Amino acid sequence: MYVEWVPVGKLLKALVGFLCSIFLCIVVVVMAVGNPAEAFVAPLLISIMGSVLLLFWNYRGLHIRVNREALRVQYGLLNRKSIALSDIVACQPTRASFRKYGGMGVRFGIDGSWAYTTSLGSAVRINPREGRSFVFSSNSPEEICALIRESRSGQ
Repeated sequence: MYVEWVPVGKLLKALVGFLCSIFLCIVVVVMAVGNPAEAFVAPLLISIMGSVLLLFWNYRGLHIRVNREALRVQYGLLNRKSIALSDIVACQPTRASFRKYGGMGVRFGIDGSWAYTTSLGSAVRINPREGRSFVFSSNSPEEICALIRESRSGQ
């Protein structure tokens, strides 16, 4: 019924690019100097940069799927959330803020909710029958909530 891909925000892309550029410059300088005592620095920085890029690749976006039975949200390889539409009590558009979630990624909010956020801004808040509220980034929060309400009213 509905599929959406929400890529990570420009701020995080710029931050990762800046961080990798700094690591790369340090590696080039260390290799140009050629001091044998600092030979461990280049491989260490390259492995750190590789780890940062691997994490960025894993969390580069959020997959949202809504079908007749469930809402499914996947963030990276290991973070998956599936909620049956019949278990959703309320759905509402909201804003993912730094104040509430402390940044982007898989977060625990100060209000007790779980969040999968790719950027600060438009999001969907799901209140399940049992458990914590769940917030996730979306480019079309109104459309998702309307679809969930429509599916629930047809049941």
